Amino acid sequence: MNKLGHALKHRLNEDQAVKYPDFEDMWTRIEQAGCNSAGLRGSSAPAGSRRTRNWSKIAAAASLSVLVAAVPVYAAVHYNWGNLLSSNEGIQTALDQNLGQQLGQSITRDGVTLTLRTAIVDENRTVILYSLDVGAHTDTDFWSVKGMTLQGAKERSKEGEYNYEQWDEENKRYNGYFESDWVPGQDTEQITLAADAVKAVSVQDLEIPLDVESMKLQSFQIGREGIQKIEIQPFAQSKDKLLLSSAVTFDDPRNKEGIFPQLVAYNGTTRVADLSGGTFGEPGDHGEYKMKQYFKTGDITTGQTTFKLEYTKQERNIAGPWSFELKLSKKQMESGTHIQALQLPLETGDTDNTIEKLSVTPTQVRLSIRTEGKSFRRQLPYEKYSLEVSGKTLEGRYFGYSKEDSELLNLRFERPAGLVIDESTPITFVGKYKVTIHTEDKTPTLLTNISTEKQTLIRDVGGYPVKWTYYMQGKDLYIETGSDDPHFGGINQTHLGENYKNLPGKPVTSNFSGDGNNKAIDVYKDFTGTEASIYMYFYTTDDPDKETRVQLQP
Repeated sequence: MNKLGHALKHRLNEDQAVKYPDFEDMWTRIEQAGCNSAGLRGSSAPAGSRRTRNWSKIAAAASLSVLVAAVPVYAAVHYNWGNLLSSNEGIQTALDQNLGQQLGQSITRDGVTLTLRTAIVDENRTVILYSLDVGAHTDTDFWSVKGMTLQGAKERSKEGEYNYEQWDEENKRYNGYFESDWVPGQDTEQITLAADAVKAVSVQDLEIPLDVESMKLQSFQIGREGIQKIEIQPFAQSKDKLLLSSAVTFDDPRNKEGIFPQLVAYNGTTRVADLSGGTFGEPGDHGEYKMKQYFKTGDITTGQTTFKLEYTKQERNIAGPWSFELKLSKKQMESGTHIQALQLPLETGDTDNTIEKLSVTPTQVRLSIRTEGKSFRRQLPYEKYSLEVSGKTLEGRYFGYSKEDSELLNLRFERPAGLVIDESTPITFVGKYKVTIHTEDKTPTLLTNISTEKQTLIRDVGGYPVKWTYYMQGKDLYIETGSDDPHFGGINQTHLGENYKNLPGKPVTSNFSGDGNNKAIDVYKDFTGTEASIYMYFYTTDDPDKETRVQLQP
């Protein structure tokens, strides 16, 4: 993967620490930046929330703008979107059926033209496809539209909004995709689509003399693009897995947006692929940008592998307002839409998770599931989910909880071409790979003779042998936990003393439910003493072969 690809991956993770997506799968993960923390084992509380946009700050631009108005027109829209819709198959399905509202609105500013081409609106979502013509294009720059959102007559819609761009080599411009959970309250509604700015960034790097043989915290001064320094601490999480836990400090924490730092490793000129499970953007206590990255130990060779800090640099910023007045309609989609209220347990005897609604449109199937209980339990007990529809399997995507209802989560399934679904079509929900949360173990683990020497003890947790390794490093106490039994899911977080609200350990690792990794590390800063009673918040167990099946219709 080239630098531009890595920069684009980072752009998807602006708001908070999330599971790092594979590049080939990034379009399917882009909206999960705000919701994947529900499956995060490494913290007792969410890492943060989506930032809101202050639209009062948008001022009139001095440069020339050209706005071509358009009225709602349904028309066959034949345009090659390349791979832009590869993870949004339902939108491509609608376009193939000549569904879609032609927009044809453009704004040109400072030689850059943003054109809205097609809208797809149904009971589940609003999608707007656009193009971005930036003129002369270089391989080192990546352009994007920032802060794109819908503004209705009463309020702005932010829930479920995201957008991304992809370079179209054939037409020498960017193709863009915008999606929102906003839908018209009636057949047709007036709405404004606005964006903060159109920006171009390039990817820069600086070599870091990191010593991966030392498990000590290492600090490096940067002095570029407002980056003050980076602190990196290596951990040998297992014999074949290296964790690099790092924190980037900025001169002004308020100016870190859009920098997207990451560590990259090279063997000669070959870039070393990092392993899945990393996180980027977790906020530190003093505004740091924290990262956790995993590498295969065999890929890292002392004296041969070099490390670089890679980050983005803003090259151009064309401020708004980029604003379009639209009249959007969902009437075209009504004939292929049906909504069914349900009251079905996720599995026999489950009183915490109830399937409440099935919503079918020409582009997508959505399933709404109510999850009750304590906040850390409000997540699906199954890690993989799909729908079986007329002999086809539709893979599901988790899109987080409703803004209006914190106990209602949504699963989305793209509708493939040629699949007919009506009220009589058999639909079965399938959940696989069960993860169970356990809170019943309140017995502390007593750590004695704490020193700089690593010490290990084995303790039974829920019938599984769990290894606890503890040691001092500087002024800090580190506790590593894990089990050789793959059915033990891992300990989410520990705390010092019986009161769970006091003295929680800070997770060094970021573990996700059902990821097959039960190794975790907590750190207790400025620890004093030689003994400690360590408690667990909860632990999980994994049953990869467990399955539930729920018939949704007929």
